[in-house]
Amino acid sequence: MRRGMSTAAAAVVICALAASAAAQEGVFLSEDDAPRAVFPDGDRFERSEIPATDELRERMKAGLDGTSVSLWEADYTAFRAWRGATELGRAFLVEEIGKHRPITFVVGVRTDGRVQDVAVVAYREAYGGEIRNRRFLVQYKGKRATDSVQPYDAITNIAGATLSVEAASRAVKKALALAAATNSAPTDAPK
Repeated sequence: MRRGMSTAAAAVVICALAASAAAQEGVFLSEDDAPRAVFPDGDRFERSEIPATDELRERMKAGLDGTSVSLWEADYTAFRAWRGATELGRAFLVEEIGKHRPITFVVGVRTDGRVQDVAVVAYREAYGGEIRNRRFLVQYKGKRATDSVQPYDAITNIAGATLSVEAASRAVKKALALAAATNSAPTDAPK
């Protein structure tokens, strides 16, 4: 009888751990909701696609200040955020690898080139989903392209989520570089 109980208890623990890991994964924002997550005061959002040309990638690399980010996207989805007639900034959808899979972020960049806010759109890893918490993401608010966003330096790390934290920091750097590289570059018409 005792052996059966310990086997059952072990099965419950394994199921709980599996459920906990699966609970971290998911799509948390739709594309339409993403710009509102980082510009909640916006009342109008203009969507555009920015082709990731070789020229754009080179301009982005120049603005990354040595930070190594992935530049695999064929294009970037951007949203120009407005409140009435005032432009608030742009929201960029970017991806970075966590431990094994890409994490999709939306990064709001104000017109002054500083981070407005960051949110996780889709998380595909079994662990490290704590980066979705506001308490963590608020650390990026106000950061500029020249500011450090390295864990243990300017960003407080999350135990057990180091690779996800590093992915968030690279995503912020990528979005800031994309914003700077496209400030004067034309994009297609809003959709």
